[in-house]
Amino acid sequence: MSTAVTSGFKLLKRVKASSFDSKSLHSYTLCLLIGVKDFQFAAITGQNSCLYIEDYKLEGLKTINDRLTIIKEIFNKHPLLRSYKWGNIKLCFKSQKFSLIPHSFFVPERAGDYLILNNEVNTKAEGIFYYRQIQTEAVNVFAADKKVIEWVRSIYPGKSPQVLHQGSVLLEGVLKYDDHSHETMVFGFIDRGLLHLIASKKGKLLFYNQFVVTASDDYLKYILTVFKELRLNPKEVKLILWGIFNPNSDHITLIKKYVRHITLGARPNFVKFPEEFSDLPDHRYFDLYSIFLCD
Repeated sequence: MSTAVTSGFKLLKRVKASSFDSKSLHSYTLCLLIGVKDFQFAAITGQNSCLYIEDYKLEGLKTINDRLTIIKEIFNKHPLLRSYKWGNIKLCFKSQKFSLIPHSFFVPERAGDYLILNNEVNTKAEGIFYYRQIQTEAVNVFAADKKVIEWVRSIYPGKSPQVLHQGSVLLEGVLKYDDHSHETMVFGFIDRGLLHLIASKKGKLLFYNQFVVTASDDYLKYILTVFKELRLNPKEVKLILWGIFNPNSDHITLIKKYVRHITLGARPNFVKFPEEFSDLPDHRYFDLYSIFLCD
């Protein structure tokens, strides 16, 4: 593991298994996750083993074009990311512009119409994409950065990178997660400035949304709002949390005062991890690990 700083970005975490083989990229899936101010990637084998992850903070961004410039710099300096030998490429975006549509009502030709009902889309800069969820009967329609997608496609000719939304991968991961009971459960993913909340009953999706967090007590506010909206008792219903946070932080301590049954999410059993990953907190990178589930 290592941490490094350079112009425009900071490497926060690197974990590389000794079994990772740069000559075997053709048998790995490269999972790319791009946020407003961060970037992560993971390499996962055909046997579902995660062998390599890196996590970057993007710094000094003033425009959306700055993000692409910095990501290009990361790729240009990286010995593996630009390789055309990767077996599969999955490109996932963190975006607040999305809409979940029941599959029975979804018409592909009208994907943009569903999205603009609740979102302002800049069609010059953003493309409209959709993904049919595997674990639930819904289609996620979302907007994503055209320039980033075009650039990624240009460096992996013939690979046709799959474009995904963070909400889609979280839904697939949560609904495949093995710690389900037959009771209603709430799952949270705390990201940098965002809180994702998912509720399920008997493995079926009840609710999904994401919320912008600007203050530490926003986490509790949104969690209790969702509990209230779904008529769930915070003293009875279990809450599982993944994401980027310190378990001893003030906002986690505050949540525990109001939600009785709260636990940290474990690593998913649909991914295998070599011993080099043992020092990573189990509740980190659940979204990154879940990307490869999306077909």
